[in-house]
Amino acid sequence: MSYISSVGISTPEHNLSQNDVKQFVTANFPRPKRDIERLLPIFENANISNRQFVVEQSWFEREHSFEERNSLYQQKAIEHGERAINHCLTNTDFLTKTIPYEAVDAIIFVSSTGISTPSIDAHLLNRNKFRDDVVRIPLWGLGCAGGASGLARAKDWLTSHTKSCVLVVCVELCSLTFQKDDSKKSNFIGTALFGDGIAAALVIGEESSFLNNRRGLSPKIGLTSSKLKKDSLDVMGWDFTGHGFEVVFSKSIPQLVNTFWKEHLEIFLQELGLTRKDIPFFVAHPGGKKVLEAMEGVLEITSEALDHSYQVLNRHGNMSSSTVLYILAEWMKEDISAGEKSILSALGPGFSSELLSLEWSS
Repeated sequence: MSYISSVGISTPEHNLSQNDVKQFVTANFPRPKRDIERLLPIFENANISNRQFVVEQSWFEREHSFEERNSLYQQKAIEHGERAINHCLTNTDFLTKTIPYEAVDAIIFVSSTGISTPSIDAHLLNRNKFRDDVVRIPLWGLGCAGGASGLARAKDWLTSHTKSCVLVVCVELCSLTFQKDDSKKSNFIGTALFGDGIAAALVIGEESSFLNNRRGLSPKIGLTSSKLKKDSLDVMGWDFTGHGFEVVFSKSIPQLVNTFWKEHLEIFLQELGLTRKDIPFFVAHPGGKKVLEAMEGVLEITSEALDHSYQVLNRHGNMSSSTVLYILAEWMKEDISAGEKSILSALGPGFSSELLSLEWSS
């Protein structure tokens, strides 16, 4: 068994309201005025109030080369990744004592919004007093599913390293991928939906002495499951151009919740020996408002069971892989009874689904 003992975040420095972004798009988006007016309800119906970015609003008004974007990605990923790690290892909401850098045995670095070789985790290990034998496991290209997949891979690794500690670090700087002259509808939707988010989670093996540093209950990872829908490569992802990343975002995603995700979840619950009624709340990556509404229909639940998914989406937007860690942190702050069960879920490019069973444990 593996325990998620702490989560930390680093909040990007520039906050923009949804209305700020809407006004910017109205003035700058490369589509006829009639088209823009027809699409503007996307902003109003997204259930997003604010988003945070690592660049100020004026940055979006200028052209940027891929080299400039990626250089900024590397700089900000290192800066905010370090802050999220430090918050995670010292977060008094979840820990009674600080976890030292030397206690970390592996780092799983998750991102899909920039590239770096050596990967960003190497930079993070160099900047702090981590040991030089830390196992590095960078994961790239998993998009919104990356946070869930990172936690699952941490659990897999800890199954054979039961005395160890793993850091899962998600850095998604979606703002740096914005293409000013991309007139496609998917870019418009992305502009209404995505924000920047950076989070780190500490996952500890069942025989680690650092389990004693936990404050109260924490979620124990049980069964995990990955599922790929064949012939759906064009549902979600990036197109790569001379200027950088152009978003691919299909309108079919909510419908896939009703078919592909529903089937995956039902099989997963059978493997757990549980029914939907046994799960009082879900740690669900929101994707967007329509995705959450589709999940409510599949699960036959009210929005309260997805409360923190809605709240995080409203306060931060979709932050790709990082989002599910933000949501997990909010549920971990709740007064949840020992033995309470939940399922953590996320959908991503491929088209893929990740599911993890969680049980709050002392």
